[in-house]
Amino acid sequence: MIRALILLVILISFSCSNPEEGPPPNIVIIFTDDQGYEDVGVFGSKQIETPNLDRMATEGVRLTSFYAAQAVCSASRAALLTGCYPNRVGIHQAFMPQAKKGLREEETTMAEMLERQGYATAVYGKWHLGDAPENLPLSEGFDDFFGIPYSNDMWPYHPQQESFNFSPLPLYEDNQIIDTLEDQSFLTTAITERSVEFIDKNKDQPFFLYVAHPQPHVPLFVSDKFKGKSDRGLYGDVIMEIDWSVGEILDALERNGLANNTLVIFTSDNGPWLSYGDHAGSAGPFREGKGTAFEGGHREPFIARFPGKLPPGKIISTPVMAIDIMPTVAELTGASLPELPIDGKNVWPVLTGETDVSPQPAYFFYYHVNQLHGVRYGNWKMYFPHIYRTLGGRPGGSGGLPAPYDYIKLEEVSLYDLENDPSETMNVANDYPDIVQKINHLADSIRHELGDALTGEKGVGSRDFSSQ
Repeated sequence: MIRALILLVILISFSCSNPEEGPPPNIVIIFTDDQGYEDVGVFGSKQIETPNLDRMATEGVRLTSFYAAQAVCSASRAALLTGCYPNRVGIHQAFMPQAKKGLREEETTMAEMLERQGYATAVYGKWHLGDAPENLPLSEGFDDFFGIPYSNDMWPYHPQQESFNFSPLPLYEDNQIIDTLEDQSFLTTAITERSVEFIDKNKDQPFFLYVAHPQPHVPLFVSDKFKGKSDRGLYGDVIMEIDWSVGEILDALERNGLANNTLVIFTSDNGPWLSYGDHAGSAGPFREGKGTAFEGGHREPFIARFPGKLPPGKIISTPVMAIDIMPTVAELTGASLPELPIDGKNVWPVLTGETDVSPQPAYFFYYHVNQLHGVRYGNWKMYFPHIYRTLGGRPGGSGGLPAPYDYIKLEEVSLYDLENDPSETMNVANDYPDIVQKINHLADSIRHELGDALTGEKGVGSRDFSSQ
């Protein structure tokens, strides 16, 4: 009843002051897990067919420099939903089961922001922002939740279970556990069916649908209808089923007459988990993968479709990050941003092609409890000395078993020209001392604001009270 009254007020406001704009737009975000940059046809895949994502890119915009805010699960999802660097809100790495931690009550999620605008809200798939009752989705602005509370490998069948001793993986309906999973092959289809039902049910009111697929995070599972369909083995089968899911969601919007009033975004939480070899994705030309600040860890496929609002077929190279999605959605929906400071900026003018200049002076890449590892500034990427993981040119594992990483130290400040060297092979720091100096100044400013465990700074704007 309260939501209906709020919706009525919003619709009256739109009809009186902006008659040409129509009703508030719907928002759909499709967020995959550990998908590589090159795991979509339009982003270079030669072995995996993704006709629905390719069509979505033809009908919308494709970003070639889109970044996850951190190259690991929980932190990346916190950034997407709060518009903040994860270290600002105290979310680091990937939560284990019974972590007894999540988003602080004072933080505002995108769902809470839109719920106040009268939106129906739902998340289907993987949550991974705390599994305590007070941290589950219904406490964070979502009306409906179906899925798993953390990563799909946190179960008794983990290949290194002797090191973890995981309990059975629960399947949730809202706040209730309705099953424990021994087989996950039905999940992509079930998440898709829930998404379509949600669209059908809420076609007459604005909605926010967050589709957070647990795949293609290992262990890989696919339904029988896509098993053996890809030239890329089981991993390719999984991506093909996700592509099918995208098509089902787009078709549901079309069938309900909502396509022209819905922003649909597709991207992933971080790059491929390379140690899993043939069960991992491809970062294409980019260096390293998940768990590192290098391009392969953060740069993700990104497609946005909004017919009549976004130019069809446009390719955008301006850097954008997941923290920018929340303020962009706020701009589109007329929602008020959180009272507490956030880090994202409205990038709608970039998406529409009105400008190719990012509203952000730079993007800052953290991994492993608030260590500043790298900065993206224009076409430059600079790294500070830190320890990172790598296969060192060795192949990854096979059949769902990982190969061990080496841990090495980057000994010196390294600068790369991403326009001419996207693979980050040529350190040109000595050739561009002015760029190094500029990025150092930017880094000092963010250290002062958010801290840096490598230098011992706490950060005056950090809301991570556990590290103070």
